Amino acid sequence: MPAPLAAALLPLALLAPAASPVSVLDAHFDPATAFVPPAAISYADDLVPYGSHARVVTDRSVPGRTVVTLTVAGLAPDHEFPVHLHTGSCGADPAASGPHYQAVVDPVQPSADPAYANDRNELRLALRTDDRGGGTATAAVDWQPRPGEARSLVLHAGTPAGSHAAGDRVACVKLEK
Repeated sequence: MPAPLAAALLPLALLAPAASPVSVLDAHFDPATAFVPPAAISYADDLVPYGSHARVVTDRSVPGRTVVTLTVAGLAPDHEFPVHLHTGSCGADPAASGPHYQAVVDPVQPSADPAYANDRNELRLALRTDDRGGGTATAAVDWQPRPGEARSLVLHAGTPAGSHAAGDRVACVKLEK
């Protein structure tokens, strides 16, 4: 007897590729007010000009480990940007990206306790651009973010520049879909 058609067909889910442990996001920085909501927002076009580019590669292929590589082009030349993984998504208000993502969350917020606010508990990159505004930074941590809780990479001003203080959020790259 022939099998029913439904039983003979493979579920489409079996044909779809499994979620890759390596993700790649390419985005151009736009203003938060762009007609189409941008995947990368510049809050300071003097440091992160509109149209400049970011590529984020997130590698979770090793269980219990995360490696993030950020490559940029067209940013302010010869500038150092501290970059952190944040809990919120990018929005018109730079504060929308929320606090730094922490593997073990500091019960006191905002987090300033060095037992929590450190490069083992937070994913931090030190991005230094060359004389043409390009650069690459990589950071690795021995944990993987909890699903849905690490939503963006935020570039801070770093070196004070013009009206920007060191901690100012000058750009945001949306990591969630």
